[in-house]
Amino acid sequence: MEPSLAGEAEGAGRFRASEHQHVRYNPLRDDWVLVSAHRVKRPWQGQLEKPPPEDVPRWDPKNPLCPGATRANGEVNPNYEGTFVFPNDFPALQPDAPEPDDSDHPLFRAAPARGVCKVMCFHPWSDLTLPLMSLPEIRAVIDAWAELATELGASYPWVQIFENKGAMMGCSNPHPHCQVWASSFLPNEARLEDQTQRQHLSQHGVPMLLEYAEQEARRKERLVVENADWLVVVPYWATWPYQTLLLPRRHVCRLQDLSDSEKDNLASIMQRLLIKYDNLFEVSFPYSMGWHGAPTGPYLQEDCRHWQLHAHYYPPLLRSATVRKFMVGYEMLAQAQRDLTPEQAAERLRSLPEVHYKKRAEEV
Repeated sequence: MEPSLAGEAEGAGRFRASEHQHVRYNPLRDDWVLVSAHRVKRPWQGQLEKPPPEDVPRWDPKNPLCPGATRANGEVNPNYEGTFVFPNDFPALQPDAPEPDDSDHPLFRAAPARGVCKVMCFHPWSDLTLPLMSLPEIRAVIDAWAELATELGASYPWVQIFENKGAMMGCSNPHPHCQVWASSFLPNEARLEDQTQRQHLSQHGVPMLLEYAEQEARRKERLVVENADWLVVVPYWATWPYQTLLLPRRHVCRLQDLSDSEKDNLASIMQRLLIKYDNLFEVSFPYSMGWHGAPTGPYLQEDCRHWQLHAHYYPPLLRSATVRKFMVGYEMLAQAQRDLTPEQAAERLRSLPEVHYKKRAEEV
């Protein structure tokens, strides 16, 4: 149901998205976001974030993610030279948890939750992040993602690959790494995206995000970077200031379904996007990102063509390296709200150079 336009003032003049508040529909989540671009002009007197450290040591024997370091459980990491995957020492999900008792009332329901949690280091050096890694190194990360998705997806319905980058996003260790949680259930976001994409295919005869990618490639105004196999846009319904959506051009359901050339081009477009992110405020840009694709486990035998593989990037920074967007108050109690239009955010990202600011400084 669309928001009511009742009470719209007569003679208010021509609508301009960059100046006038409005709401936008997110078909992937079946909800709305309030866009209030004029609010970005207000002076900021609130909290300032501490920029990420620039002096991270390349190797630290006390860092549990470094090669040769001892982790909290006493295990010693191998002297790895590429990616390194190991079980999370403090997992949120375990494979052998007992089932909860039956509920005695429909308002107090519980269900079993089992799974496994893994950590994957991208590189042996702690002072590197993905945008500063080489294309072959990024491709190795993508290959490891696909292998984990295949391995864990053989038995678990959902495999969530995600990276929290930066202390601002709750990351407690600067070493380049991500997490992979496989669960015996479909998490909320997965269930919601399954429903909306299934409904769109039923109603329109084409996967939602495949149609969306084709539309954005043609319209260009929210496009950030693109290549032969992929495109990155600030979605029309973005909630975070510089949120992006990474989409394949071909209909692909899962990460493990990508061809070698698509993985190569994925490494390239990820590097280009993340360099732009770092260049925006010349800081190691914080974000939470993750992959969404068709469910696995028992769903491997079902028709999942309504799904389209995609990655979400959710960065919190708004005005500078020290001023972030807070999702509080109205956002928690009513609906998401943003302070600049997705088109403005995309134009700013699009205009940034694709040479990392640290490498430009080295050249000087």
